[in-house]
Amino acid sequence: MTAAAACADGSAPELLDALAADRATGALTTRSGIFYLAAGHVVHVESAHSPALGDLLTRSGALAPAGWWEAVERAGARQRVGRQLVDSGRLTAGALELAHLGALFDAAYFALAHDGTALRFRPGVAHWLGAVRPVTVATVLRESYRRRALLDRIWPDAAVDTAPLARTPDADPAVLPPRRGRALALVDGGRTAAQIASALAHRTFHTLVELRRLAADGLVAPAPPAPAPPVHPVPGAGRADWDEPDTALLRRLLDALEAL
Repeated sequence: MTAAAACADGSAPELLDALAADRATGALTTRSGIFYLAAGHVVHVESAHSPALGDLLTRSGALAPAGWWEAVERAGARQRVGRQLVDSGRLTAGALELAHLGALFDAAYFALAHDGTALRFRPGVAHWLGAVRPVTVATVLRESYRRRALLDRIWPDAAVDTAPLARTPDADPAVLPPRRGRALALVDGGRTAAQIASALAHRTFHTLVELRRLAADGLVAPAPPAPAPPVHPVPGAGRADWDEPDTALLRRLLDALEAL
């Protein structure tokens, strides 16, 4: 049985290698993301921990939101949104490729680094963006490992990557380098690294570098969990007896239904 036909259950990197060898086309889901492959190459990756390509393009001002959604509407069903953006003149091919590769590698890092267990592979599934610049599985894995090693050298706690972050009392954005100060200014106890990156219109990895440096300096940390809401006792809770049904009401309802 080929890897493309097998039920995915185990290491995502191992299965990606097998899918590449099989030149498989489809979508591989992990606990933190989805890899889309075409003929064994990675054409797109999504993760809830990383801003989507559309967010990066529109928040940075490279593309108007109306232009993005027009391309999705016109070409999404044909899996040619990327091609539509270029053909309509809204983006150059080079600008689209650069933005797409950045979003792909950012999402792949999360899809692999944070419990990258493969859950299932759906053969034949294609992403509505379409192929922009396919990347080999080996390149995606190598870049993800490189990023993980770099971030761990800065601060070896991956919780900073995904948890809501809070400032420490001494944290002051004004005394930091501009990029780091802008990231710190958005740390409010509720935003995650992905939300901070989206608000800054920056790639997630660049934002993670600054946030891990802030954590290493003792200026940010994962926010403590919110306290559970108080539980108020409900009168009569736990009683095993039931109220008697209103037989007169039930009879009137039955008569009305028979009349209808």
